[in-house]
Amino acid sequence: MSFTVAIVGRPNVGKSTLFNRLVGKKLALVDDTPGVTRDRRPGDAKLVDLRFTIIDTAGLEEAGADTLEGRMRAQTEAAIDEADLTLFVVDAKYGLTPLDKTFGELLRRSGKPVVLVANKSEARGSDGGFYDAFTLGLGEPVPISAEHGQGMIDLRDAIVEAIGEDRAFPEDGDDAEAVTDVDVRDSDFDDEDDDAPETLYDETLPLRVAIIGRPNAGKSTMINRFLGEDRLLTGPEAGITRDSISVEWDWRGRTIKMFDTAGMRRKARVTEKLEKLSVADSLRSIRFAETVVIVFDATIPFEKQDIQLVDLVLREGRAAVLAFNKWDLVEDPQAALADLREKTERLLPQARGIRAVPISGQTGYGLDKLMQEIIATDRVWNKRISTARLNRWLDSTQVQHPPPAVSGRRLKLKYMTQVKARPPAFMVSCTRPDALPEHYVRYMINGLRNDFDMPGVPIRIHFKAGENPFEGRKRKR
Repeated sequence: MSFTVAIVGRPNVGKSTLFNRLVGKKLALVDDTPGVTRDRRPGDAKLVDLRFTIIDTAGLEEAGADTLEGRMRAQTEAAIDEADLTLFVVDAKYGLTPLDKTFGELLRRSGKPVVLVANKSEARGSDGGFYDAFTLGLGEPVPISAEHGQGMIDLRDAIVEAIGEDRAFPEDGDDAEAVTDVDVRDSDFDDEDDDAPETLYDETLPLRVAIIGRPNAGKSTMINRFLGEDRLLTGPEAGITRDSISVEWDWRGRTIKMFDTAGMRRKARVTEKLEKLSVADSLRSIRFAETVVIVFDATIPFEKQDIQLVDLVLREGRAAVLAFNKWDLVEDPQAALADLREKTERLLPQARGIRAVPISGQTGYGLDKLMQEIIATDRVWNKRISTARLNRWLDSTQVQHPPPAVSGRRLKLKYMTQVKARPPAFMVSCTRPDALPEHYVRYMINGLRNDFDMPGVPIRIHFKAGENPFEGRKRKR
């Protein structure tokens, strides 16, 4: 992108609504409650012919540095320092407040270009608030309606005038290429021959990792330790993170795109609309991720919600890794580790062999090991097995443990092939697929895990009846 723009203003003036309008997606959570946004969220903005990076920020408030509001303000000030241009949003419907004047003075002292934006200008009686905005001394305000998309052309002209045409329209053409967040790496319809390679894993592609867990498990602190900076808002309060924030960094030469998500409580306890929106955003991050790290609090591990989150990730078909955070608070690490291993095998039988790493987001202990396990799990998640090896395995499996007889008739497994990866999915041609008992399916899945070294990832097996060439013909006497 050619330049970076930060959206700032006091709470509830429509900053996130304007952010969503510019990126063309409902990325940021929007609600009538003041102070919904807490972290700074970047996005790729498009405004007519302009292309730039936009940063949504928390509402500016006057508070002590040790309070949650004070830490939110520090995040906003960091976004102002990072940006080349600031959009200062005021509420034309409500009018100016002392906070607007205080932060207008702060922006004027920053020395960076500022575009004054009078939002909600479509409302009746907004003219008074619009003309009051002149008193801030930041130039002529731009009347817009972020909710309805009015005034976007005027906003574009104001940005070009403030940043300069050379910055607004770079001549190198870097932005000419289309950018997408979706990597096409897999097809559900790949035809695989017997000589196909065992795996198509490409270590040069970016890896999308979602971090989930219960509130106050230490997800944001862990990501900040990975980045080496206080990029995400943290604190002792539970439920600080609301939006799913993505950050990018390099680990041993590979790009990692990590998503911090809001803590997810049990469904029965989620009653407020805002928390429901946060949980829905977290679930969306799981569906778009490749590997999901479920962060446990090592001091109170394996709560019911932890087990349900692991089960959710496996049902979604994602690669899962467990991280037991706050390991620095565990008094007897060796005994605790043995206990966690026993509980993992007993409480998560559907993810036999799942990788689990003790870590400390506060001190950085175990984070490098966690990244190694993430890469190893993603490699297994992308694994492919040739049809010839699968059919040899199928024959030996039936010899060791033949399928049971149902209603006096023996079931026959004829042919097996892998139809897709991510997660590994297999198709087995057999007689009477509906009659195959569940325990034999689990036996096959566990056999695949052990014999082809696929621990901890979800495995799908689909059974299909072979076609009968004589079906439909009349029986001859």
